[in-house]
Amino acid sequence: MIKVLKFAAIDIGSNAARLLLTNVVEEGSSAVFRKSSLVRMPLRLGEDSFSTGVLSERRIDKLVKTMIAYRNLMEVEDVISYKACATSAMREAKNSKEVVDYVLEKSGIDIEIIDGKREAEIIYSNEIVEMLNDSDPYIYMDVGGGSTEITLFENKMNVISRSFEVGTIRMLKEKVSDETIEEMKQWVKDLGVKNRNPKIIGSGGNINKIYKLSGKTENTPLSYKEFKDLYKFLQYYTIDERIKVLGMNPDRADVIIPASKIYLKVMKWAGAKQVIVPTIGVSDGIVHMLYREYKAQGK
Repeated sequence: MIKVLKFAAIDIGSNAARLLLTNVVEEGSSAVFRKSSLVRMPLRLGEDSFSTGVLSERRIDKLVKTMIAYRNLMEVEDVISYKACATSAMREAKNSKEVVDYVLEKSGIDIEIIDGKREAEIIYSNEIVEMLNDSDPYIYMDVGGGSTEITLFENKMNVISRSFEVGTIRMLKEKVSDETIEEMKQWVKDLGVKNRNPKIIGSGGNINKIYKLSGKTENTPLSYKEFKDLYKFLQYYTIDERIKVLGMNPDRADVIIPASKIYLKVMKWAGAKQVIVPTIGVSDGIVHMLYREYKAQGK
């Protein structure tokens, strides 16, 4: 007999807040995860957090209204369990505790502010190892507005993870120091995978947009040269032209350039010639965690 359960994940990043609704279809001992819908609001919390160190009343008001809308959607969809996580921008905002309390009071949504290590754990819960088909090293990257999470997998095991304060909004605001870039460069080089055919697994809205622009069919890797050519192609266009000609959302048209730079730098440092782009991210990891918690309760 088939049983369908609905879970929700709210990922409050430095660029946007996303609500992912997912159906988990159970039949016997198997479970299939099927995304139902994804709602994305470009709140740009990082523009406040990385510039002034606090979230403004305007951003807080937008966040509250978004969380109220997400709560209503979850109620209509009969979600049985949800989790809301906030990353880099909320981590750094000096008034984040007050904001979390205020959002809970006004919307009923309890936000958990997670650090880089916890973010990497959530991403890992996507069961990434199922995508790895050999003993070659894989470097998982999630590039956000405020930070970049990098994880090395070898022999289908999580070897080491690190979060760096290198993100697209930070780069646009010129808030990434040369020292931080150098630290990330040295850490990637110290992984020691350069001559062992490493592959990048890319996650996030920017890499998914780049992959779509490449015209690649699903599960086909994007080569370093193809990626670099796409980066040069995107640079030919102004932000307005990326919106008008390439059909990008305004909040994607500016950040896609620094995101591309981050990916290409890590690929070069690691000696990776290919990037694989599965459609997974923090939200998907949250859903997997919620389902495991649900099953652990004996349901």
